[in-house]
Amino acid sequence: MTDETMELQCLLPLKGVVNFRDMGGLLTIDGRRVKKGILFRAAELTGLTEEDKCYLETLNLNYIFDYRNTFEADLKPDPLIGQAKNERIPVNIDDNTAAHVSSEEMVKSAYYKTFTKEMFISLYEKMPIQNPSYQRLMTLLKRPEENLPLVHHCAGGRDRTGIGAMLILITLGVPYEMVLEDFLLSNRTLADFHKQIFDEAAQYISEEEVAQFREVLLLNENYLHAAMDSIVRTYGSFEKYLAEEFGITEEIRERIKDYCLE
Repeated sequence: MTDETMELQCLLPLKGVVNFRDMGGLLTIDGRRVKKGILFRAAELTGLTEEDKCYLETLNLNYIFDYRNTFEADLKPDPLIGQAKNERIPVNIDDNTAAHVSSEEMVKSAYYKTFTKEMFISLYEKMPIQNPSYQRLMTLLKRPEENLPLVHHCAGGRDRTGIGAMLILITLGVPYEMVLEDFLLSNRTLADFHKQIFDEAAQYISEEEVAQFREVLLLNENYLHAAMDSIVRTYGSFEKYLAEEFGITEEIRERIKDYCLE
């Protein structure tokens, strides 16, 4: 499946937010397909227009699950959408910096120089291990008949949400290669967002520095590899990870699949 095809199939027609995608339609190892209309991923939701909200109400969302920290959520709070329950558990509890620093402030203060591939890889290694946010997400997934449809999101819908999407999709049996493709798709769906950051940076730093910043900030397959490698290194296998981190036995996993796949 090409990036263009994935983008056309999964992006929702919303005007006030970006990177709001239906996670359905992906093929699983056993030949089934993730149902559409039950699992969604997104960037921050503050900008939803009234028209957007009316559209989302037709999805009958049960949960809006927010990975952001308190500062981010207070600055840009989630709206109420229909009868959906809003729940927020931060992925990075101690991180009160990068997510809300403007691109101009990031460059002027030279904070962007802390963004290295090593930093991102370390972040991705830590995120899926003993994280209360993902433990709650997967607890919701364990009872899909009660808790779906669900949308999970962070600020850009790429890093924290990318890990959450990986956990859900691999649990459903989507091949890792396709999960990686879905992860990297955010480089396309957030192209305008990223371009604005780099254009603003170019006003203050050299062309070479912008190129280095771009290489680090854009999603890289090694970032997701780091998360998966960390899981396998810590638990031995994804199946053992599911059982020990989330209490998802093979029996529960099959029940989740039966609900979420067609």
